[in-house]
Amino acid sequence: MDKIASILGVRVNALTMDESVALLTKNTLAGKRTFVVTANAEIIMMAHEDPAYRELLLQRADLVLPDGAGTVWAGNYLGYRVPERVAGYDLYLRLLEEAAQHGIPVYFFGGKPGIADEAAAEAVRRWPGLKVAGCRNGYFKPEEEAAIVEGINNSGAGMLFAALGAPKQENWLDHYASSLEPALLMGIGGSFDVLAGKVQRAPRWMQEARLEWLYRLLKQPSRLGRMMALPKFVLAVRSEKKEKD
Repeated sequence: MDKIASILGVRVNALTMDESVALLTKNTLAGKRTFVVTANAEIIMMAHEDPAYRELLLQRADLVLPDGAGTVWAGNYLGYRVPERVAGYDLYLRLLEEAAQHGIPVYFFGGKPGIADEAAAEAVRRWPGLKVAGCRNGYFKPEEEAAIVEGINNSGAGMLFAALGAPKQENWLDHYASSLEPALLMGIGGSFDVLAGKVQRAPRWMQEARLEWLYRLLKQPSRLGRMMALPKFVLAVRSEKKEKD
């Protein structure tokens, strides 16, 4: 936990995937609350431009992990040692595997109607014995939120995965953190869609070449506006480097 990289005012825990999985599994089995954020360049830019979101990451998230080639590049460029990317989707799958091995009930919250259920079914197919505590889609009104929290708590879940998209998922988990009983709280963006087979990830070679962002853009041109955060991120990091030097 002492391996920290500061990127545009966001403290990132420079852990490997294996270290992250081990820590989160250990904390969950011990019943120790851990609010996890997997921070790619887009999320760090959100925090850079939104003081309230930055405060959430700095003050209330327990673990901020380097999700994305951009975050790894930025940390190393600024003089820290960020050993590897801890992709949110890959971390999610590793934690489901750990949950199945240790009998930890998991809750799937978010996505379009039916997607959480499909993702849960696929997870059980991959890891027989996985205990699905419950599923709930991400479409709800403010007056329904208390009942959602109650349902999650009554399910006995040890891990809560919220697929509401950033920053909504982090804001929601933060807002209800004192009421939620699962030990692990983690936002996972569109991971249910990928696990359910609705969205394809980039081929492995593109992931390894740090081109997953390009694959997403080609598949979803509507992401172009969001992708504009990437050049802004590079410029902001270069500016921070000049200030440090």
